[in-house]
Order: sequence, then C-alpha cells, then structure tokens
Amino acid sequence: MYSYQLNDFGSIDHLQRVEEPRPRPGRRQVLIRVAAVSLNYRDLAILHGKSTLSPQAGLIPLSDGVGYIVECGEEATRFTCGDRVAGIFFPQWLGGRLTPGNSGGAWGSRADGWLTEYKVIDEASLVAVPAYLSDEQAATLPCAAVTAWNSLVQSRPLQPGETVLTQGTGGVALFAVQFARLMGLKIIALTSSEEKAARLRELGATHTINYRQHPDWHQQVNALTDGVGVQRVVEIGGPGTLKNSLKSTASGGEIALLGFVAAGEQTVDFMTLFTRGATVRPFSVGSREDFEHMNLALAQSELQPVIDRVYAFSETLEAWRYFDSQQHCGKVVIRMETEEPAAR
Repeated sequence: MYSYQLNDFGSIDHLQRVEEPRPRPGRRQVLIRVAAVSLNYRDLAILHGKSTLSPQAGLIPLSDGVGYIVECGEEATRFTCGDRVAGIFFPQWLGGRLTPGNSGGAWGSRADGWLTEYKVIDEASLVAVPAYLSDEQAATLPCAAVTAWNSLVQSRPLQPGETVLTQGTGGVALFAVQFARLMGLKIIALTSSEEKAARLRELGATHTINYRQHPDWHQQVNALTDGVGVQRVVEIGGPGTLKNSLKSTASGGEIALLGFVAAGEQTVDFMTLFTRGATVRPFSVGSREDFEHMNLALAQSELQPVIDRVYAFSETLEAWRYFDSQQHCGKVVIRMETEEPAAR
C-alpha cells in the first residue's frame, strides 16, 4: 500500500509518498480501506511548524478520513466488514470533558494520520457516518464539522433568534453558518470578497461584512445588532481578530476560541475584556459522543458539506499546494483510488 509521510517541517517538499506493507488489525481493532480524506488548517500549521500540538516528524498526516472496514480483529464487535466509518479527532476522547488522559494520540500530530490507503484503528475511535453523504462529504466531518457544531451547542446552546458571528470561508466557518441556519440563528459572516459573501448568503448568512474594507468591523457588527452585539463568536482568527471580536460580543456572550489563522497582536486590552462581560472559551473539536450527536442532526437535515475541490490520491501534493494558497471556499478533499470488496 501507499502512504504519504511528513518527514520534516517547513516545506511541502518534506511530504513524500512511501510504500509500506498493509497492516493487520489486532485485538478490538479493524482494518479500514480509506476512501477519502480532507485537509484542515491544523495540517498546514503542522507542515509549516506553527502547530500548538508539538507534532512528531515522520508521521502520516491528516486527522480527517472516512473508509470501509475490510477486516475485523479479534473481539472487534462495534462494526462489521463493509461498514463505512470515520475516525474521531482525539482517538481516546469518547465522551465527557477533554482531559490530559484522553487528549493524546491526535492523528497526524502524535500518531499516524489518514493520508494512506489502509489504516488500522481501534474500533472505539470510530463512528458510523450518515448514509446520505458521499465519501468525499463524509471525509469533511471529523475536525471542521464537529468543531463548528460544538462552538454553537456548548457551553450554552444558542436559542433561535440569537446572533452568531463567523469568520471567513474555511471549513469550520462554513459548517458554523450551515448549523446556525438549522438552529434558527441570525448570522453575521466576515469575509474578504463579494464572491465569497454571495456564497455565504446562499448558505444562510443574514449579513456579510468585508473585513478588508472595514478593518474595524466590530463597528458594523454593533450597528447590525442595534448596539447589543452578538451572543456567540466562532473565533477562528485568534491573534488578529480577538480584539474586534470582544468589541462585537454582547454582555454575557461567548467567544468560542477555535483557531489562530489570522496574524496580529497577541495582547487583549483588559478594559475591553472587563467591560464587555464576555466569556472567552477555548474549544478543541469534540468527543466521539459529540460526533455522534452531530450526525443525528446531519441525518435529519441532510445538510450538504461545502467542498471546494476534490483531488485524486496521486494529486496529493497539488491538493496541499492549493489549500496552502488560501484560495478555497469550503473543504479540500483527496479521494483514494484503491477499491476492493470487504473481506470477512
């Protein structure tokens, strides 16, 4: 079988295709024929040496993948051969709160990820995915969709009619817009172009703001909310956007701190934080239980994940280069080219 390994950091040239023996599942493990994988910003952060997760070199990258079980190990009973499954982001976080004890082994950072033709994984670290989704759509779920879902339903589920602020047109932001629409929320979406703004409105954004034209965009947010501010910010920018986000948040509102994609000052004015009365709460994707709850909402609504481009496995480097160019609107997916019937 073939895999891609990231042998060092700092350049796409370190991502190399290698041939390896196909693994065999052990006790309570299954062998998966990977069907599709998707890229997230954290994969670029690892590639460029900017990750907060202290990644190891020489691992197979990517946290997000979907595939079909082709062999079950001894005592593996949660699934059967032929079932389609996706991996959870933190393979040991099955439910409850994230702790040092269940946060280890993240795919592509501390353990081999999904950019491979076959993968052995503990059955407990898998979920079934909604049947209506294509393989490419299902591959977008483990990181971006679960993160967006939890940003809206935790720690206080938002109520219909409340307002959420999203940032950009990456995977998390677009899932947040789509989930917010399902929940009956008002949505203010930040973006950088009219083309992307039009796409956001199609997906359900109530208002859009071009942050290039309005660098102090909190003023537009407050005007659109009659000076009240928003009840939730899906904070993806981090250092470059947090100040404006604080000034956009209603008293008692919350900033779901998810990412760090926007460069900028890493200081926050104390008086702004104090007077706004907002909570800043970091989120780290979600558990298997969260993933399964989200899948129930997906199956009921048949929400369609937004995919920008799909590449073949042989085009992996092109997919990474395109994703790194930041031209995408939605998810970038890599489709595998290996097919075989399930074995028992």
